[in-house]
Amino acid sequence: MKPDLDYLQAVLGRLLNTPSPSGMTDAVVHLLCHELDELGIEYELTRRGAIRARLQGSRRAPARAVVSHLDTLGAMVKGYRPNGRLDVVPIGFWSARFAEGARVTIYSDHGVLHQGTLLPRKASGHTFNTEIDTQPVSWDNLELRVDARTSSEAETRALGIHVGDTVAVHANPVFGPEGFINARHLDDKAGVAAVLAALKAIVQSNGRPPVDCFPLFTISEEIGVGASHVLHGDVAELLSIDNGTVAEGQYTHEYGVTIAMQDSSGPFDWHLTRRLLELCAAQGIPHARDVFRYYRSDAAAALEAGNDIRTALVCFGLDASHGHERVHLDSLDALARLLIGFMTSPPLFQRDRKRLGPLADFPPAEVQTPDWQDRLPDSPNP
Repeated sequence: MKPDLDYLQAVLGRLLNTPSPSGMTDAVVHLLCHELDELGIEYELTRRGAIRARLQGSRRAPARAVVSHLDTLGAMVKGYRPNGRLDVVPIGFWSARFAEGARVTIYSDHGVLHQGTLLPRKASGHTFNTEIDTQPVSWDNLELRVDARTSSEAETRALGIHVGDTVAVHANPVFGPEGFINARHLDDKAGVAAVLAALKAIVQSNGRPPVDCFPLFTISEEIGVGASHVLHGDVAELLSIDNGTVAEGQYTHEYGVTIAMQDSSGPFDWHLTRRLLELCAAQGIPHARDVFRYYRSDAAAALEAGNDIRTALVCFGLDASHGHERVHLDSLDALARLLIGFMTSPPLFQRDRKRLGPLADFPPAEVQTPDWQDRLPDSPNP
């Protein structure tokens, strides 16, 4: 099974052009529901609006899940300036340096929309000379210039703009001839597109996974909540899909898939990460390992909510994450191929030594307690 890369790019374009900062995700959720309907995949919505889909397997439990997030970074109106411009605060964690110059849409009550630009307060060299280079990078030093005839707080209020209005940053996607995709919000809409491409390949092959697989699409990962509320007790393995950082000191594969061994919340499951590495090697998928120090994903939120599950994190290679982002189509292809392999492979049961293969002798005998296997919880036989 191979992912349809034309479909992947088409659905990614639709996702990127649908604003979805954390707290304002209904439109992109509706888009995802439409895509799942087209694929014939059943799903349900949580009370908060996240999506819990189900790819039916030969067995119901213990099930597995793959999770990616639909929400993005953004901003919110904090107040008014005397000249009619707006103070803003970030939604999610991102630098004001990357907000400077961004085109945005302000979403107010009752469908009132206004466009504008985020600018440093000292934006003109003709006025401020070298101060435009020495002004500190800070959200306190940003302002939102509204595309409207306003020069006072009263005039801006009269436009229907309120404190607390959501500010969506335009993605401005560019799909280049060399396979590079430049846009804001590729984190994690590129991951979502890869999941959909993998699901499409599985559905069109008329294959059936060994166990139920739940594709989960969360709506609050950028603010730390993520997959804390979409899991049921039947899920034993959770694979989180997000970006890997292409940067100095990192080992993320820009043109392949990256298996994260640890992030800021700690190591991922030893056995599950090795299973993913084995799948990459067996299927000839370009891959690398990496460790992220300033990073957390949906997997952390799921564990912190008390779920008793194995977790792993797989990544597409992303340059300038949370800024002016870029991904290559080859990386999304590799990710989708790994997802297909994962969702159609046998589950990793704790007490099934045949399935563990070389991992059956882990931990080594010298550190293994005599009753190590007996201490593991029972799992259904495959």
